[in-house]
Amino acid sequence: MSDFDQMGIIVDWVDACRKGDLAMLLDLYTDDAQVECSCNGTRRYRGRRELETYWGPRLSAYSSAGFGLEEINPVPFGIDLEYSVAGSLRIHASFRFSPEGKIRSTLCGPALQEPHAGCAC
Repeated sequence: MSDFDQMGIIVDWVDACRKGDLAMLLDLYTDDAQVECSCNGTRRYRGRRELETYWGPRLSAYSSAGFGLEEINPVPFGIDLEYSVAGSLRIHASFRFSPEGKIRSTLCGPALQEPHAGCAC
């Protein structure tokens, strides 16, 4: 069991997304963190520079379209999160952490969608 607040880190992650604060978001990740996104084909991003390339345009879209927390649950070895963009587009993300209390990896993909929705993660 970790000695840091995984749920609190993800709440900070949600706050950074809502504010469109890229620096705050990137500071939550380890320097060699990885994001694997399967929304539009599977793509992997590793390290701060690639995460910045991945998150920059998304945060801009999220903050203008609206970012909502749908579900947040502790799971073995991390946290699972479901969030929405523009009130209906739902994305599932699984987070794993380093022993130092930073996000080591994120795996995201489409959650259960309304028939007319797509994925913007």
